[in-house]
Amino acid sequence: MRSVAYTRFELLRTIRNRRLLLFSLGFPIALYLLIAGPNRNVSDFAHTGLSAPLYYMTGLAAFGTMSAMIASGGRIAGERNVGWTRQLRITPLTTRDYFRAKLLTAYGLAALSLVALYACGVALGVSLSAGRWLSMTGLMIVGLLPFAGIGVALGHILNVDSIGLATGGIVSLFAFVSGTWFPITSGLVYDVGQLLPSWWLVQASHIGVGAPAWGVKGWVVVAVWTVVCTALARYAYRRDTARV
Repeated sequence: MRSVAYTRFELLRTIRNRRLLLFSLGFPIALYLLIAGPNRNVSDFAHTGLSAPLYYMTGLAAFGTMSAMIASGGRIAGERNVGWTRQLRITPLTTRDYFRAKLLTAYGLAALSLVALYACGVALGVSLSAGRWLSMTGLMIVGLLPFAGIGVALGHILNVDSIGLATGGIVSLFAFVSGTWFPITSGLVYDVGQLLPSWWLVQASHIGVGAPAWGVKGWVVVAVWTVVCTALARYAYRRDTARV
């Protein structure tokens, strides 16, 4: 019961944070409308055979949800700053309950971002079969797991003065090397990108444009990053809460 109550509290607090919603949801949507809006009638973007609204919707779906997941670090850093995390230590809340609540809250914010972006895509003429919508969304849910760990770890390592710059830089770097903004088909960036979870998150979103689902390499990369990032998050949390 305490886990359910704490998770509910976290979700409500996140939804009521207008500034967080503005940056987590507003920025990807505004960026999409600014880029795809003027090109809504382009049916063969960059000789890909795809419409510009569809191409950018799938790319920004990965960007927006990744940003939403890592944004949990900013909330955690703020909680530490005001002493809220310290107060939680004297409650019956377990470490597992804490992580579950943070994970579900991050996914809730990512879901809002995804639904809003899908709605904008449909408004600009994007049309996909139900199977593609579901396959794309389902695989992206799996691909977001490592970013939840990254967000929690950053929130317990960095303070409120540095967390914004760090999360923004990490998301931008991940997006750049993973083909969010433009197709990457060869070269060093291509080779390095395939070792990152962001690459496979973008590939998951590309199911919407007819790309295949992950092969063995994709599942292995995401699984390894999930294990490592979860371990890092647990270490950062325990190190932080062990301080007097």
